[in-house]
Amino acid sequence: MFPLTSLLFIAATLLLCAYTLHKVRLIHLMLHDVRDQSHRESAGLFRQLEALQGLYTDLGLSRSLPDTRGWAASPDFLLELTRHALADRPGVVVECSSGTSTLVLARCMQINGGGKVYSLAHDAAYARETRRQLDRHGLSAWAEVIDAPLTAQEFGGAIWPWYATNRLPRDAEIDMLVIDGPPQATRSLARYPAGPALFGCLSPGAAVFLDDAYRPDEQQILRRWADEYPEIEQRLLPCEKGCAVLRYRPRA
Repeated sequence: MFPLTSLLFIAATLLLCAYTLHKVRLIHLMLHDVRDQSHRESAGLFRQLEALQGLYTDLGLSRSLPDTRGWAASPDFLLELTRHALADRPGVVVECSSGTSTLVLARCMQINGGGKVYSLAHDAAYARETRRQLDRHGLSAWAEVIDAPLTAQEFGGAIWPWYATNRLPRDAEIDMLVIDGPPQATRSLARYPAGPALFGCLSPGAAVFLDDAYRPDEQQILRRWADEYPEIEQRLLPCEKGCAVLRYRPRA
């Protein structure tokens, strides 16, 4: 028989080998995760570059667009807006939040030879910058950036900070609605009021685009809208941040 010290040594060696193999396996799995994440990020970046090239091609831009990273709308979302606006030729476009999307949509109106964008902007500095960019691109006639501070308003039995909409055209039916604000930090489900505030102004067949549709808040908003507005169809497009497209189909 082996002496006790030898048995203890063998047991300790086996345990050390098992621990080492476990660590090696974890490192192997981690490297696979890193590789897969790198592939996904590369594919995502390539998709955004393709979308950005598509924007410049479809819009025939001679000047550069502002940044499309961070808080700004992603190129694939902007390309979805462009393709819809050029195909459906909306007459009245309303935006909740202003920025690069305002330029893109204004250029679509210019190409179409008609229509106008009304962009609700709660931040005066962003509103000034959007106006400056519109002027730089020669698009000021096709879009109006409206100073619309967030004010306490009641929707669905609760108080929400929402855009002052009194400067939108009265009695005008909205053919295209783009919802990319207010910021999530203003309140939970911050963009829910777009439904009760603006869905009643949609023209038959109007399209609604909701950015950031992958976020839990936006997912909950979509479920709530589905319950409250059954005449509005919903579908989700695989954009970087998620894009929900809603269509108003009034019942006969």
